[in-house]
Amino acid sequence: MDSAAERKRLLERDAQWAAAVAEGRDVERILEFWTDDALVYPPGFPPVAGKAALRAYVHASLAIPGFRITWTSSDVRLSPDGQLAYMLSENIVTAPDPTGQLATSRGRAVTIWRRESDGEWRCSVDIWNPGAPG
Repeated sequence: MDSAAERKRLLERDAQWAAAVAEGRDVERILEFWTDDALVYPPGFPPVAGKAALRAYVHASLAIPGFRITWTSSDVRLSPDGQLAYMLSENIVTAPDPTGQLATSRGRAVTIWRRESDGEWRCSVDIWNPGAPG
C-alpha cells in the first residue's frame, strides 16, 4: 500500500464530499460518503445512526433557512492494514441563532473512514464540536 497516495486519495474524497454538501442540492450524493452503519455525533444533539436516520438529518439540515457548512481536512492517519483512517478537519457552520439571525461558528472535527468492500473510502464516524474561542 502506498500510504502517501492513500492519504491524498482520502483528502480528495473528503473535498468532494465537502463540495457536495456546500452545494446542498443532492441528498443522495451527500449520503454516498457515509457507510451504511455510520454514526454521526452533531454537537448538542443525540447521535444519528444509519443511512435512514442520516437521510432525514441531511434533509432537515438543508431545509434550515441560511444553513451552510463547509470544512477542510488537513491530516490523515492510516491504520497499519490500510483499512481504516481518521482525518482532522476545521469547519465553518452558518445557521440561525435563537433570535433567527444567521450566525457563523468555527469548529473542529474528527472523521473515521473505512475502506468498504468495493474499495471506496466512506466515513463511518463523524463528530465535531465548536472550536476554541478567540
